[in-house]
Amino acid sequence: MNLSKREFLQVLGAASVAGMGLGRWADADAATAGAALYDVPRFGNVSFLHMTDCHAQLKPVWFREPSVNLGVGAMQGKLPHLVGEQLLKAAKIPPGSAEAHALTCLDFEAAARRYGKVGGFAHLATLVKQLKATRPGALLLDGGDTWQGSATALWTQGQDMVDAAKLLGVDIMTAHWEFTLGMQRVKEIVDKDFAGKIEFLAQNVKTTDFGDPVFKPYVIREMNGVPCAIIGQAFPYTPIANPRYLVADWEFGIQDENMQKVVDEARAKGAQVVVVLSHNGMDVDLKMASRVSGIDAILGGHTHDGMPVASIVANKGGKTLVTNAGSNGKFLAVLDLAVKGGKVADFRYRLLPVFANMLQADPAMDALVAKIRAPYEAKLAEKLAVTEGLLYRRGNFNGSGDQLLLDALMDVQGAEIAFSPGFRWGTTLLPGEEITREWLMDMTATTYSHATLTPMTGETIKTILEDVADNLFNPDPYYQQGGDMVRVGGLQYTIDPNAAMGKRITDMRLNGKPLDASRTYKVAGWAPVAEEAAKAGNRPVWEVVEQWLKARNGKVAARAVNVPKLAGALPNAGFADA
Repeated sequence: MNLSKREFLQVLGAASVAGMGLGRWADADAATAGAALYDVPRFGNVSFLHMTDCHAQLKPVWFREPSVNLGVGAMQGKLPHLVGEQLLKAAKIPPGSAEAHALTCLDFEAAARRYGKVGGFAHLATLVKQLKATRPGALLLDGGDTWQGSATALWTQGQDMVDAAKLLGVDIMTAHWEFTLGMQRVKEIVDKDFAGKIEFLAQNVKTTDFGDPVFKPYVIREMNGVPCAIIGQAFPYTPIANPRYLVADWEFGIQDENMQKVVDEARAKGAQVVVVLSHNGMDVDLKMASRVSGIDAILGGHTHDGMPVASIVANKGGKTLVTNAGSNGKFLAVLDLAVKGGKVADFRYRLLPVFANMLQADPAMDALVAKIRAPYEAKLAEKLAVTEGLLYRRGNFNGSGDQLLLDALMDVQGAEIAFSPGFRWGTTLLPGEEITREWLMDMTATTYSHATLTPMTGETIKTILEDVADNLFNPDPYYQQGGDMVRVGGLQYTIDPNAAMGKRITDMRLNGKPLDASRTYKVAGWAPVAEEAAKAGNRPVWEVVEQWLKARNGKVAARAVNVPKLAGALPNAGFADA
């Protein structure tokens, strides 16, 4: 890695505010930057390593964090709804540092070229081994969204990620997008591949007929003489956010009362530490922490919030730490606990960015990734076009990567309006990079990515936008299902996140003219959750977009991102000019 002396000192500065001991690196040169950043002194006698939402990204990637992550009601101005400079101030991280780049979208393109790609299982494996070597008995927890998000994960039905997770040394996991492979495939992996190797936990997944547990709710592992309970919490809204037919025999939910029972049972069996491995989303975790007592920490996922500091939530039983470890393999969280007299006395928390240029690739994992990808390499690497602008997905309202999908859907299918789901997974491309089939699949690879063209009235369109807006901006976190606002092509509108349900969307316009509630419009989309769509024989969305890309004469101009006008929402610490 080519770091200047100034940049290297910024790396040291970022590590210093995170509590890392750097005295012996003070006179080091740039080649030792990685060693300094990842020199995390051991603390206490119980340690958990936490990764989540890697979305099947085995190789290093670019990933731009959001410039818009609005908090509403009691959530405004609080973690995780801080972006850009506001997040850096809250965490006391120097602007321009490597850590600042990992956590924010500030000066993204320049910082990305300076610090290089993030993530990659081979680099993550090196960091995991380093931390486990200094923390005897430490457990590696995977918060889920691991078996989905790439071409190879789709084409192998998640087997690539199963094999990688086993080699990485994952001890325990919970799930969300894993369930979109279908019940049979999930059970096959859990009962066969994971048997005796990885525990798959979910206290809130039960059979629809008799309410029997589908998976183990928790396990107790002893670490340095301390009994530790780990409880799994799968994504509670799986049958709503994803196709119900894929999990037809299972029911989900937040299930606070059952969670309390499981916590109490684990404590009764001698657990001195209770940790919840959650895929609720951070706002839901914060509320759960206030309602369920006896949990020492909730290590969360789903909402892709890279949190450099832990939130501390009071409840009737004491206090609970709540964290979230980002996405796409770009972070590994470390939670060290000092347990004395049968209870947690103190803690240290770190969120370590995984910079591929600062960590050597683990040879065994590197070889496995190469083996996994070998049969598909030529197909993945096929050049479809070159992008002239930054392509990214993330932010409450739209991203240039989704805008590309919207533009393609409208052009190819002759639609006036297009919708693209508010997914938070998907990788980034810098200006001048090739748009390959791999990137296109990174943006679209699900088991139900059918392209659609549907006649909708203006009234129906408003209803859809209102429903999604309520999911994102309901002041009660338990009515939020994660994800971002549906991305909209062709249509302009105004949104007031703080307005009441059904009244957030106003001034809807198409080509400058008000949308007619009674008129029918041609609306393109993809990833419908209805089972009928899966049987209709529609083309996969990536085929539609690939057709469009190949017609661009080799280049795709920078996308003009269509975002709604904001009303009643600013100023907000979750909004930054990127």
